[in-house]
Amino acid sequence: MTYSKKAVGRFTVASWKEDVFADIDGRGATTEGGAYYPERGLSHAAVSYTYSGQISGTSELAYLIVYRPDGAPVVGYERFVGSIDGHEGSCVFEHRGAHDATSVTARVTVVPGLGTGALANLRGEADVAIAGHGEDGYEFVLHYDLG
Repeated sequence: MTYSKKAVGRFTVASWKEDVFADIDGRGATTEGGAYYPERGLSHAAVSYTYSGQISGTSELAYLIVYRPDGAPVVGYERFVGSIDGHEGSCVFEHRGAHDATSVTARVTVVPGLGTGALANLRGEADVAIAGHGEDGYEFVLHYDLG
């Protein structure tokens, strides 16, 4: 889909709490920073992001994450509260992507009908590609329209 506006921001991870709810094999897991990641399994993560730039605010995100050795899908819903190009309000983003041991890619789309304030009629999408850890966060480019 084509959108007439673009807002560029950066997001940082303010918090991440992930819990495994299915460890399929019960072996071969990786432990990093005190967190347990199964070789094959399922987890859910409660995440908070902080945005800066033309997209400024905070968000709460719930991810469902699949683990398997060759990379796996990730889905999530994020409620953003703040401003996009000076338009104040809130909206919900849907994340659909994939991850492997070194990177994450996702298509992020605005969920219609869940916006408030000046973002009530927001429509849009962004592609996110993350490789490695970014001390200054990660770029988020939203292509959008307001109604």
